[in-house]
Amino acid sequence: MLTRRQLISVGGLAALGLSLPKLLRTETRGAESKADGQASSSQPVAAGGKAKSCILFFMEGGPSHIDLWDMKPEAPEQVRGIYKPISTSVPGLQICEKLSSWSPLMHHLAVIRSVRHKVVDHNASSYYTLTGQYPFRGGELIRRPSRDNFPPIGSVLARLHPTDQPLPDFIHIPKRMFNCGSFIPAQLGGFFGESYDPFITGDPSVQDYRVPGLEPLSGLNQQRLDDRRRLLSEVRGLTEGSGAAAGDQLDEYIQKAYSLVTSQKARQAFRLQDEPESILARYGADENNGMKGKSLTHLGASLLLARRLVESGVRLVTVWAGHQAFDTHKKHYDRMNSQLCPFMDIAFSALIEDLAQRGMLDETLVVAMGEFGRTPKLGQVTSSAGATPEGRDHWPQCYTVMLAGGGIQPGAVYGASDRLAAYPERDPVTPADVCATIYTALGIDPKTRIFDALNRPHTLVNGHPIQALL
Repeated sequence: MLTRRQLISVGGLAALGLSLPKLLRTETRGAESKADGQASSSQPVAAGGKAKSCILFFMEGGPSHIDLWDMKPEAPEQVRGIYKPISTSVPGLQICEKLSSWSPLMHHLAVIRSVRHKVVDHNASSYYTLTGQYPFRGGELIRRPSRDNFPPIGSVLARLHPTDQPLPDFIHIPKRMFNCGSFIPAQLGGFFGESYDPFITGDPSVQDYRVPGLEPLSGLNQQRLDDRRRLLSEVRGLTEGSGAAAGDQLDEYIQKAYSLVTSQKARQAFRLQDEPESILARYGADENNGMKGKSLTHLGASLLLARRLVESGVRLVTVWAGHQAFDTHKKHYDRMNSQLCPFMDIAFSALIEDLAQRGMLDETLVVAMGEFGRTPKLGQVTSSAGATPEGRDHWPQCYTVMLAGGGIQPGAVYGASDRLAAYPERDPVTPADVCATIYTALGIDPKTRIFDALNRPHTLVNGHPIQALL
């Protein structure tokens, strides 16, 4: 017979017959968080927070702001590039001709054209962008995952504002991203621990997509699953080797996993094939041997899944473009034309239109941002990766971030860049300010104090919310 110590060491879910990953080993929240010194939902709540959930589209690699959303048609050719600006549903606001599907929907978005910082490294900049914390510790840039790292926005939401529903509160699409010899930081829960790591979905665009760990082990029907759960409950009564706290944590881990695996609502949230043909087509499905005779692109499937997840009650879903998609050091316009703009144009505009038509945009905050922009001048070198004459290198000194829904002022344009889109000309903001704005929209005071594993206090973010957008 298994002792409790053995049960914990081998993992209770293996005995139960569930295959969920360790991501769901949630600790008891609320009262326990006060007892162990970590932040709880009793922390200050920001006034006016309207968003109940958030979809964060992270354009990994750094999209070219000057080619897409902050065009300078009067600038020299080596700056303005080859694209032409087009008008939008916001008077006076122009965007790239390659984003024609965005044009009639820009009145839903707020555009920030004056975000800036000084970090040219992808990994460290991603950390700064997704936590609001300057990426520097012990004399070095923070470029790798660590349990000393600050938790990202999704982990904070899961900790401070947990929901009572079977789906995880923080979900990441499609997988952990890797760059420069390491996983990129700010994808996991940092000093909040693995309990607040995201649930990682895998790529929803692949044929015969199955959510990792969401199925009971092969051969287990509902009756056998219930029997194992009862047996495990009896084994739980053993007392050898561990205290009640460990057993309580195991109980909640098992309960959360059991609820997720047995929940019809959770299963349905991942079933993209349940969407009508018209929605699949709007997100970019093309004729192929795939879903209902069509196949969704990676980005289309990811953003559609994000919508379904927040519709089912998930607090925050991150969708990463993946594989440094926007890192266009070489063949900049070839990649923009074939690999980036067509898919981003269709899929992201579909998400905004879909949320608006469903009446979800008021309570769903949508964030679209990268870790920085691209150099104003083609061929300009700012990093060790360099740039070919037709490429654009890293440029954190000025770039664009977009917000929509969740109480954000629709159609607003905040800040301005100079004539070359090189530096902010008006109202500069930092990634910390952007994070503070996101937290405020989600009803969390940016000055909330949270505690790390050593019970040291930290301010959630030292930025200032952009009040003009709230």
